[in-house]
Amino acid sequence: MDRREGLEIHPSALVEAGARLAPGVRIGPYAYIEADVEIGVGTTIGPYAALMGPLRLGRGNRIHAHACLGDAPQDTSHAGEPTRLEIGDDNTFREFVTVHRGTTKGGGVTRIGNANLLMAYSHVGHDCQLGNHIIIANAVNLGGHVSVGDYANLGGMAAVHQFVRIGRHAMIGGGSILVQDVPPFMMAAGNHARLHGLNRRGLLRAGLPLQTRNAIKRAHRILYRSGLRLSDACAQLRELAAEFPEVAHLLDFMQHSQRGIAR
Repeated sequence: MDRREGLEIHPSALVEAGARLAPGVRIGPYAYIEADVEIGVGTTIGPYAALMGPLRLGRGNRIHAHACLGDAPQDTSHAGEPTRLEIGDDNTFREFVTVHRGTTKGGGVTRIGNANLLMAYSHVGHDCQLGNHIIIANAVNLGGHVSVGDYANLGGMAAVHQFVRIGRHAMIGGGSILVQDVPPFMMAAGNHARLHGLNRRGLLRAGLPLQTRNAIKRAHRILYRSGLRLSDACAQLRELAAEFPEVAHLLDFMQHSQRGIAR
């Protein structure tokens, strides 16, 4: 075990010249680290994991066996352009997770925030944008350009079509197929996924005041149980949105949908 400069690198690991490793990084057997990879303090790289650049990996991340981060996008238009993957702090990538770099047509960056858990065999496609404190269960597949908001929870084997957005504190049932956006604070499940009410447990866990939770419930009733067209329902929410930032966030999400809203 190579312990120079506060590092622990197994003799069988291959770390290319040019890779930047902060103190406290641990690299397990047969791991592979490309040259244009930067790894933050206290990050652990498991056996047979592969990190390919350009990749920036923050502090305290845990990369388990056989995970592959930063490989080229699965996009036929990609011609080797210098796109990248950016990952924040304190994330966990379990066995065989794959996360791909961005494409030039998608902004060039796949980005993952902080304190996320990606369970075994899950996949994050090119140009995805993930927030913080997200749980992605086993074998979930995110197509290219998907965005996932903070504290969202995706059940095992769910599949998300490219360009779909999942709002913060949303809950997605296992095995679901998402082809439209799922708004913040909602639960969705099925093939194709439909809304199944509010993520009430998620709202409680978020620590939102009772008055705010009641405002979100009222917004849900207007959007999904009033019988109004979506545009008319959104118009009715403007006064409520002026008082509650969470409702304003929900309204903004609804009004900027490109793929339509799951209802």
